[in-house]
Amino acid sequence: MEPALQQAAAHIAKPHDPPIEADAVIIGAGPVGLFQVFELGLLEIKAHVIDALAYPGGQPVELYPDKPIYDIPAIPVCTGQELTDALLKQIEPFGATFHLGQEVTVVKKQADGRFFVATSKGTSFLTKTIFIAAGVGAFQPRTLKVEGLEWFEGSQLFYRVKQPADFAGKNLVIVGGGDSAIDWALDFAVEGPHKAESVILIHRRDGFKAAPANVARMRAMCDAYEMQFIIGQVTGYEEKDGRLTGVKVTGADAVTRVVPLDVLLVFFGLSPKLGPIAQWSLEIERKQLVVDTEKFSTSIPGIFAVGDINTYPGKKKLILCGFHECALAAFGAVPFIFPDKKVFLQYTTTSPKLHKVLGVESPVFDD
Repeated sequence: MEPALQQAAAHIAKPHDPPIEADAVIIGAGPVGLFQVFELGLLEIKAHVIDALAYPGGQPVELYPDKPIYDIPAIPVCTGQELTDALLKQIEPFGATFHLGQEVTVVKKQADGRFFVATSKGTSFLTKTIFIAAGVGAFQPRTLKVEGLEWFEGSQLFYRVKQPADFAGKNLVIVGGGDSAIDWALDFAVEGPHKAESVILIHRRDGFKAAPANVARMRAMCDAYEMQFIIGQVTGYEEKDGRLTGVKVTGADAVTRVVPLDVLLVFFGLSPKLGPIAQWSLEIERKQLVVDTEKFSTSIPGIFAVGDINTYPGKKKLILCGFHECALAAFGAVPFIFPDKKVFLQYTTTSPKLHKVLGVESPVFDD
């Protein structure tokens, strides 16, 4: 386990019967949720973090842990896992408590102004503020609608790739026409540590939504017999002794052919679902939470929304934009947590107080 992940594990909470009293509860442990811990920590606000996944990292770790990210400021390139590890390291001084593998099911405003928050595992909180950093909600893969095929999910049918090495040396059939399908087809077809024995890409038409350069690469590899592309739709399957042995593919000519395989990978995209968030009386526009751009407050004072879950004029769904939103949301939360305290902007470069909070020595500057 990475040191940063060990740090997170060390702060995973044990079950509580009475509600945990908190200043801030963050819903979502993706990059933006983790950076919200940092921005709150600078203001001496300790956070509890809840996530439905069993580990921190959110979408980048769940969907593309090994794929490169190029638009994080000052980091030319990093993977989703590397970004998560770095953020966990960065928030170590603030001792956030993680409540993982559980979904927030209840949010209710209390008479004293706090919020009662409960999770699917029975953990509950009384918190002064809530920060919703839940990405675009819970991701559910769009499945291949072939009756009976679901029995092979997790053994020979997969909608996500978490460990590419698991598919090395296998005969793969990949279904889809977007970036994920093309990217993984290329990844498994080229020489490398997880090269497949064979790769067959299946898409219902000859047009793709993937990056043109990668589509051109795919076609070139097909021409070189390094992989194969078939136009058609999966309409059935064959099995033997409880094992999936092939899929039936019906082409535009209405002829159905059997394509043998060891593993079936399906990439039809992900369907975001707001889940219980939709029932919390927050203003919603196109499955996103409406916020202001001063403090990223939702329609309920004391509840903030940062990252892909929110919407406002000019919104851009970028991790770096979510980081900016975290800073303003943290300052926006101060009146709810420290109503009698004046908070001034300080800089981590020069502030002895922030150096103390971060656990670092104040630098000495020459005149």
